[in-house]
Order: sequence, then C-alpha cells, then structure tokens
Amino acid sequence: VQLQAFGGGLVQAGGSLRLSCAASGRTFSSYAMGWFRQAPGKEREFVAGISGSGLRSYSADSVKGRFTISRDNAKNMVYLQMNSLKAEDAAVYYCAVLKRYGTNSPLQADSWGQGTQVTVSS
Repeated sequence: VQLQAFGGGLVQAGGSLRLSCAASGRTFSSYAMGWFRQAPGKEREFVAGISGSGLRSYSADSVKGRFTISRDNAKNMVYLQMNSLKAEDAAVYYCAVLKRYGTNSPLQADSWGQGTQVTVSS
C-alpha cells in the first residue's frame, strides 16, 4: 500500500481542518489505518486509528472529542477531521497502515505516507 497525506495548512486556534490520505492497492479495506503526528524535537505519536471496515475507531486522549477519523473504502481514502485546534496540535501529520487494530505505537505501523504540515496560530 502506498499512502499520500494532504490537506494540512495554517489555521487559527479554535479552527478546523480536515486531513486526507489517499491509498493505493486493491486490498485497502483489509487494513486498519492510523494517523500519527510529529512535532519538532518530539517523538512521533499516535493520534487516531480505524478498523478496515471503518466501524470501529479509537483516538489518543489528547484529541478525544476534537478529532474524528473516518474512511471511505470505495475511494481508498482515510480522513482526519480536526476541530477546536490548539497550538499543541501543530505538527507534521502522517497516515500509516496499522499492523493490528488497537495499537498506538508507531513501531506497529508501516507503509508511511509523506506527512502534511499543520500549523496552528494563536
């Protein structure tokens, strides 16, 4: 699976942004997918994950209630809707294939796409 994330940009604190991730491959719906982020000087961290069917999802405590992950298997797309953005959400965001649903470790993800930058102004 090859992944390409896009949709990042500059947004004011409190604003919203939707990230998209386009995937290639005919077996896309077989894979759990996740979003991760990495801020300068920090380790890559888990943001949200979704099952292959899209029926189940989970997220990091830091984004619960603000970010929503979804997918459209017919279009081979994964999305991250980000609302009520905070300065601490600024980072490069990556989509990835999760080796198993429920993981939150970057070590349990692969097929990383290139990241998309999210900048939050206060």
